[in-house]
Amino acid sequence: MQLNYQFPTRAVKHWERWIGERDLADVAVAAEESGFDIVSTTDHPFPSSAWIDGGGHHSFDPFVSLAFMAAATRRVRLLTFILVAGYRNPYLTAKSVASLDLLSGGRLVVGMGAGYQKPEFDVLGAQFDGRGGRFDAAIAAMQAAWTGEVVERDDPHFPASGHVMLPRPAQRPGPPIWIGGNSRAAMRRVAEVADGWLPFEQPAQMAEITTTPSLAADEIGERIATLRGLRAAAGRPTTFDVCFTPQVSRDPARAAEALAAAVPGYEAAGVTHLSVESHARGIDDCLAEIELFGKTLASPPSPR
Repeated sequence: MQLNYQFPTRAVKHWERWIGERDLADVAVAAEESGFDIVSTTDHPFPSSAWIDGGGHHSFDPFVSLAFMAAATRRVRLLTFILVAGYRNPYLTAKSVASLDLLSGGRLVVGMGAGYQKPEFDVLGAQFDGRGGRFDAAIAAMQAAWTGEVVERDDPHFPASGHVMLPRPAQRPGPPIWIGGNSRAAMRRVAEVADGWLPFEQPAQMAEITTTPSLAADEIGERIATLRGLRAAAGRPTTFDVCFTPQVSRDPARAAEALAAAVPGYEAAGVTHLSVESHARGIDDCLAEIELFGKTLASPPSPR
């Protein structure tokens, strides 16, 4: 079972106090040395104050923060978790992705989702209505740009005629795309065009806020089996990555113990990665938490 460390979202709001005399590189290096396979950051360029006051959070720019982490590490992969497809023109996104993937030595995984924050779409000049169709078109546009060939696309959303993007990403034909969310639309994208899935355990109450369906931990195996059938019907490989975020105690020791006990069941269900969602209130707690999860859950890192 591979591990993803989700950078604590609450840290950004109180960054100077949270980080103290250290910096973001210390988090990435600690994760790499503790055996984590992936580090990830999320995406909220300009959230509404109403959402923040209701329990939402701020975020660093994912490409800037992951590039900072990449420069300090050599092995650990980098995940946008999740990049909202509609917030940016896909050709700008494709350029950022290709640049970071190449400069990191092919370590980027592009986690993407449709998004659900209408006020954030509106303030960014992005289109909330019809975002699902635009998300599908954005994936195709990014993949076309990553070829490094002249792009000719007669597309109603993102047409291009005679344009080319270089340099290409290190990973060919492009970095893997993992789709976030529990919805049927998210699963369809995993089945038809993506390389992996980012589901998360979610009770019904939270589902009303995020507008993505609820998902219990004991349902993940059934959903993965459904996806295998959909991918087979689409003529695609039935082996794919599943990075699951379970809900666990905010106490790191209890969380690590619970996850260790759950790993065999998740592996049997087809989960390939567990995502550890951090709630550390300061850098010292964060580093101690990373070490604890690494000792409890991670396989020893491969020699460099």
